Amino acid sequence: MILVLNLGSQSIKWKLFDKSNKGLRLIKENNRNVFISKNYEKILEDEMKSLAGDKKDIKKVGHRVVLGGDKLRKPVKIDDKVLEEIRKYNKIAPLHNQYNVLGIRVAQKYFNKAEHIAVFDTEFFANLPEKASIYPLPEKITEKYGFKRFGFHGISHEYVAKVGAKIINKRFNSLRIITCHLGGGASITAIKNGKAIDTSLGYSPMEGLMMMTRSGSIDPGIIFELLNDFSIEKVKHILNYESGLKGISGQKDMLSVLRRVRKGDKKAKLAFDIFCYQIRKYIGAYFGILGGCDLLVFTGNIGAGDPKTRNTICKDLNILKNTKVLSIKADEETAIAKKI
Repeated sequence: MILVLNLGSQSIKWKLFDKSNKGLRLIKENNRNVFISKNYEKILEDEMKSLAGDKKDIKKVGHRVVLGGDKLRKPVKIDDKVLEEIRKYNKIAPLHNQYNVLGIRVAQKYFNKAEHIAVFDTEFFANLPEKASIYPLPEKITEKYGFKRFGFHGISHEYVAKVGAKIINKRFNSLRIITCHLGGGASITAIKNGKAIDTSLGYSPMEGLMMMTRSGSIDPGIIFELLNDFSIEKVKHILNYESGLKGISGQKDMLSVLRRVRKGDKKAKLAFDIFCYQIRKYIGAYFGILGGCDLLVFTGNIGAGDPKTRNTICKDLNILKNTKVLSIKADEETAIAKKI
């Protein structure tokens, strides 16, 4: 059997699969909402203990890892060297990488006979065109620090794009697709003929769209001003944990935002409007670089959840008149199980 762990600051998700010549069969699963819990490690330990009865049958454990830099893109067996390389990027992806590392450490303890494999969010974006991946900085700086657009949520973007192509009965490698992964983190990807050609998240998971607690793209001048009054760590905390929809509305999840919108809350309405507005801008931009769009897919808890968000984004967006629009539930765990 294959156990897949998908951990982030807001949730602990796992699925257990049986894999045979007939394909994957889901045995059991769980999804715990923890939202930056102080008891995160204990909750994770309890989840792993709940699988004790399946321990001897679990031969592989797949771990979703957000970032492993340029050296780690493809699925790889985890050893001490790989784990140390992943740890290097904890500071760049603080809402995920540190939890991915914790998940690996705890799972290795409970399933010490199994093969542990890391599958990276950035694999799908490994071959982005240079015009989409390179930042306009001095070449020496770029080379020294390794600045480039890594992209994130790639496991999800690739999976729902392929599922969407099957639903409309078209070849994945022949389509122009825009995928919108909208959850606690949010990103949009442009896919042409089976390859990602651009994506909204960049060197870190902070670029692009505003998210639940992350600011998304803002004028760097704002950061310089904040550094006059706050430490670097405080500014990082503000941008990662206190901004986005939470910063504007005070709400830390979209369901709460939508409830308040329906009650006439002006701050919640503003946060919702900005979120949808930014997504519409990206769809328009990616429509332009793709030369059209055959398929638009929404996924993630927000994208495939309450239809109000999708309907607001697509309303009066006339460029989509010849585009098939789908809502597909995210399933990174199944995608990971297929890759290992």
